[in-house]
Amino acid sequence: MRLKSIFLSAMALLLSSTFNAQILKPVKWQVKAEKVDDLTYDIVFNATITQNWALYSIDSPDGGPLPTEFLFDDNASLELIGGPQEDVDRLLLKPEPLFDNIMVGKFHDYAKFVQRIKVTALPMSISGMVAFMTCDDALCIPDDWPFEINLTEQGSELMVNTDDVTANDTEVNQLLYGMQPSDIELLNSGCEQLYGGGDAMDQESKSSMWRIFILGFLGGLLSLLTPCVFPMIPLTVSYFTKKSDQKRSGLGKAALYGLFIVLVYLIFSVPFHLLDSVNPDILNDISTNVVLNVIFFVIFIVFAFSFFGYFELTLPNSWMSKTTRGESIGGVLGIFFMALTLALVSFSCTGPILGSLLAGSLSSDGGAWQLTVGMGGFGLALGLPFAVFALFPNMLKALPKSGGWLNTTKVILGFLELALALKFLSNADLVQHWGVLKIEPFLILWVLIFIGLALYLLGVIKFPHDGARKKLGFDRIAASALVFAFVVYLISGLRVNPETQAYEPLKLLSGLTPPSGYSMFHPNDCPNNLDCFKDLKQGLAYAQSVDKPVLLDFTGYACVNCRKMEEHVWPNSTIDHFLRDDYVLISLYVDDKMSLPEDQQILANRVGGGTRMLMNYGHKWANFQTHFFHTNSQPYYVLLSPDGSKILTQPVGYTPDASQFANYLRCGLKTWRSQ
Repeated sequence: MRLKSIFLSAMALLLSSTFNAQILKPVKWQVKAEKVDDLTYDIVFNATITQNWALYSIDSPDGGPLPTEFLFDDNASLELIGGPQEDVDRLLLKPEPLFDNIMVGKFHDYAKFVQRIKVTALPMSISGMVAFMTCDDALCIPDDWPFEINLTEQGSELMVNTDDVTANDTEVNQLLYGMQPSDIELLNSGCEQLYGGGDAMDQESKSSMWRIFILGFLGGLLSLLTPCVFPMIPLTVSYFTKKSDQKRSGLGKAALYGLFIVLVYLIFSVPFHLLDSVNPDILNDISTNVVLNVIFFVIFIVFAFSFFGYFELTLPNSWMSKTTRGESIGGVLGIFFMALTLALVSFSCTGPILGSLLAGSLSSDGGAWQLTVGMGGFGLALGLPFAVFALFPNMLKALPKSGGWLNTTKVILGFLELALALKFLSNADLVQHWGVLKIEPFLILWVLIFIGLALYLLGVIKFPHDGARKKLGFDRIAASALVFAFVVYLISGLRVNPETQAYEPLKLLSGLTPPSGYSMFHPNDCPNNLDCFKDLKQGLAYAQSVDKPVLLDFTGYACVNCRKMEEHVWPNSTIDHFLRDDYVLISLYVDDKMSLPEDQQILANRVGGGTRMLMNYGHKWANFQTHFFHTNSQPYYVLLSPDGSKILTQPVGYTPDASQFANYLRCGLKTWRSQ
């Protein structure tokens, strides 16, 4: 049996390298029975989880990953007492980036579940299956694991080695798919270099440290242009350069002042590290919890009206008075208190921008360190001018004078805060499926907001702190023209592609607007209203009747990267032409829970050893993917001849580069025509 397992593993490895893919098994299960009394037992399931992967709770919200389920085979002598219980001490409530940051319960490294049972007699054999999903930062894998335990009168338990149970692969494959893996031949297309060949799975993180730093730096630059900060630059630099007896000493103090500004904002992030050490998920909870997203929505509305000038956000006067007294200490400590005073006095302008940074930087798993990096970028942008102008004081003459343009900057930021507020409400709407902010009302509201901004720049709309304006300058006219151009771009997001009958995606706003398929008038079934099949045999039969090659699409309802491909790559005119005219699309959902017909619910071998009962369509298509193509990640695309007997070129996975994916389809079509 060991030699057989080694042989099967070697063959799997060989075939895996052939298709440049692999079978991933991030979760290893063990099960045992613990006796409670004579006829009552706790069935204990222990899961060991590979690093950087997660297993999900028995409760998962709609639209999130598949929950972990424990399915016991029917047995008249067995009674389940309540439902399964999970180890809540190890359960982490976190947002799942692959599912639009929906809050889910997940386990890392290790998980434990317990199901209490009562039996009528011993000995007894108990069997069933664990159905679960596991995800890392880039992909999700639905899977299941069969189990069987023999209970004896002595209360001992025996694990049944499922590797000793085998199924007839030939019969299974013929019944379910009408073919065998050996029937499929991989052709040497010779054009793999056009698209890179193999699996192009993109592993990049949604928010890298560099991206957060740059966002923080840009936020700091915006703060410099507000009336709370900008006038302080020449005043402070002049203070240091004129007060010091030696020019070099003044330059050093100004540079130290800028450095302390950075330090102050870094210190502001320290409490979040303390919170993070108590609860590693509290920062993610802040940014993705439904209630908190609604609260953020309200807060950003308040920020917007503060920028418009209807009221001013200020910190308690006692804070400012204490820091001002600290300035009189002198020396290095006095300079630090000057920097702290600037941070507090300018809060009415920097607070809303920092709030945006806070919400943005806590949207992924970097936690408090991402916030620190963002705060560092913000502080650097604020502090750098003080050091630079101290070194080159003549540059101060080039600075524009303070005036109404500073208030204009604040109002512009107010409109941006309004638009950002809708994003938080949209997050909550998507998670809870309220249907309030689908793509149409979201874009309409953004259009109204930015039309308002354009009218403000043209002087049609005024706010409390705006002074009298005699004539419009070129800068305002040019800025309003850019805003109107952006409005036109937003409106184009409501333009329906006559071929796909779906909205044209706004690629520049990907991640900010709701998905294009989340629509009131054009909800999608098959992506982009393409003709597609969801059954292999039916799709192949049609492909042979029209003599077209097949795009076999291994996908999932809970696969985010699959949706990205369908919404952002497939609508490309070249790709859409291939999918609509040259290929037959067969989409097989590996997480489809619809039950198979009873005659197809059969035992099948696993590629890595053991067996499982195929109960639903997801099991069927996942089994097909692993046995025939030796991978279990989605999306996964295979180009086949109409009868399914030939793979036209090396399969690919997630390929966000539209030109590469177009070359992939072009390569397969070229190979097919050459046959």
